[in-house]
This record gives sequence, C-alpha cells and structure tokens, in this order.
Amino acid sequence: MKNNSASHPSCDPASWHDETCVLHGDAGLSTDSALVAPIHYSATFKADDPQAFAEMANVPRHPGFYTRYGNPTHEHVAAILAKLEGTETALLTGSGMAAISTTVLALVSAGDHVIAQSRHYMSTTKLFEEVLVRFGVQVSIVEQTDLAAIEAAIRPNTRLIMLESPVNPTLVLTDLAAVAALARPRGILTVADNTFASPLNQQPHALGIDIVLHSATKYLGGHHDLTAGAVCCSALHAEKIWRMHTTLGAVLSPMDAWLLLRGLRTLPLRVQRINANALALAQWLEAQPQVEQVFYPGLESHPQHALAQRQMTGYGAVIAFAVRGNFEATSRFVASLELATHAVSLGGVDSLIVHTAAMWAGTMNEAQMQAADIAPNFVRMSVGVEHIDDLKADMARALQKL
Repeated sequence: MKNNSASHPSCDPASWHDETCVLHGDAGLSTDSALVAPIHYSATFKADDPQAFAEMANVPRHPGFYTRYGNPTHEHVAAILAKLEGTETALLTGSGMAAISTTVLALVSAGDHVIAQSRHYMSTTKLFEEVLVRFGVQVSIVEQTDLAAIEAAIRPNTRLIMLESPVNPTLVLTDLAAVAALARPRGILTVADNTFASPLNQQPHALGIDIVLHSATKYLGGHHDLTAGAVCCSALHAEKIWRMHTTLGAVLSPMDAWLLLRGLRTLPLRVQRINANALALAQWLEAQPQVEQVFYPGLESHPQHALAQRQMTGYGAVIAFAVRGNFEATSRFVASLELATHAVSLGGVDSLIVHTAAMWAGTMNEAQMQAADIAPNFVRMSVGVEHIDDLKADMARALQKL
C-alpha cells in the first residue's frame, strides 16, 4: 500500500490521527494533479502490450484490469479503511452482506464447523442458520455474552467464529479480545462485524480479531446515498476472499466507491458529533417517565458498560429503548416524530428511527423475536448530527402522545 512519506518527509503516516488519515491516507495513488481523486468509471482497462496484459490479468486485485477484479477508485477507499482499522489491506464489495457472505464462503468448506452468535443482523443469522448448513457446514449458535459457552462449542474442526459487537438491534456486546484469545491459539479464524461501532469507536483487529467487516452503507458513507461493504484484513486473507469475490461478483460500482471515499473524508467529524448527540439523548431518555428502559453502551446502566469502556473509544449512533405502551402506541410515537425519519439504516448525518417489532415482523416469528429480546414496544434510533436541543424537543413532543 502506498503512502505519501516521499512527498511529506516530515510526516509519518503510521502516527497520523484519524482526521489526517481520512484526508491523506490515499495520497500517492492518483496519477494526475487533481486535488480530488477521480471516478474511474470504466469496466475494463487497456494494456500497453501483451506482457502488460498478462501481468494485469494474473496479479490478484489489480486495480487497472477489470472492475470486478479491482478499480483505481476502490484502491483509494481501501487504503484509508485499512489504515483506520489497522490492517494490512482492505477489499470492497457491493454491500455489507456481500462482505459477510463472501468472507465466510471463502473461508469454510463442507465438513468445517463454525460458531456464530445467538444475536446477529438478521441476514447474517440466515446465512449461518439456513445457507451454510445446506452445503455441509456445521454451525453452532452460542450466546455472545457467555465466554464459557463459546469455548465449550469449539470442536476439532472449528474453522471460524463470527462476531458482531455491538449487535443489531439490542446493543449487546461481545468481549472481542477474550474470544480472540480463545481462538488464536487453536488456529481458529475470528471475523467481526464492526458496522455498529465504526473504526473510529472500535478497532477489533487491535483486540486480536483476524478479519473486520463493515456495511460501508452506514457510518463510512454517512449520507444514506450508497450501498457498499468492506473487508479489512491481512493481504493473505484478502487474496483468498478476493478470489471468492470475483466468483460471486458482488462488485462495488466506481460511482459508489467515489461517494464512499467522499464520505470517509468527513467521518471523524461526523462520528464525533454523533457520539456526543447519542450519549446526551440516551441520558435524557432515561429521565423521561414515558420510557421504560434505554439500551446504550455509553450509559452506566448498560449491563456491559465496563466492557464498552475497555474495547470502545466512543459508543456510536444507535440507541435502543422501550416506551411505555403497546405495539400500536409505539407505532404512533414513531409516526409522530418530525426530525427522526422513519427509515432503516444507521450511522448517517440524518437521524433515523424504526419500530423494531414492525420492521422484523415479516422475517421473524414471535418466538424468534422473543429470543432476540425484541419487545412490541421496542424502538431503535440512529442519532444524526442535528442540534441536540432540537432532537430532544422533537422526542418530547412525540412522547407526550403516548
């Protein structure tokens, strides 16, 4: 991976802060004098001669051969993401689920055993419970807060442990360092979905996790205008995952890659404001009589707050809370909000809110929702960068209507 040490001899990219990294972490990759990296909107790239073509066709992840294999715009994004997560490299995909499914399918085979959490993003759960088992992969689903249960689930053929922390939508945490300490001596790969935290609030690789995944649709893009995924890992793992990626073909378009690059430039500014807003709003919600319970890792009332303090530097956008009322009252509350838009996703500049039970009613039955701790009056909010006083006033008006 290139850096700009030559152009700035006094700078050490390894010691840059995040604010500098997102602006200069891809320096040296552009070949022209444009201040802003261009969009390389081409499906294929020409070779100067047969020898050059042979090299382009056979070098893994070549950025100038064919966009399904790689693209110069992808290279800019990957350079920054790898620096933010502290990994050797990064690979981009067309969505967060493409990053998850491509990674898992690249690393396991029939007869292998994998361990997954009892709480995951719903599509991740389906991958482990419904897809992998069809192809002869053994799957154990384990409570993520029970380290002894995770250790007990390990078998001689365990190849991978899939983690997610904080988890969607209940914000339960996994002790990433403890799981990594169980897995690494046994030669088991660990994969962590870091979407809900962002690399600015949590760095799983520094805690011993091998591969870090993101739905870049969320914080990394930050403006609700793209769909993308990212895999951050070693060069060796990236090449193996890339080979599966070229087969499955979940390609990120150059335009979306450029939008993602643009979003990354302001990531530290946005996350700083989002962290402050979310913590302030969570603390305010705890004091409201119309709210039964608030779930946010930054609150002292969160049962895993001590763990959050150990492995996170900020607590993110997402607040989950239960209002006092039934399913219908909760729906009225959500519909009454004016600033928090009723929409899925998270981590962007706009505040978004969903009535969780209503959102998942079509994909989970009542027993599954109970197992996932999703009550009828449960709400998930992704706090944006609006002024905190305006968010509180909007929330207060809606709570009065319960």
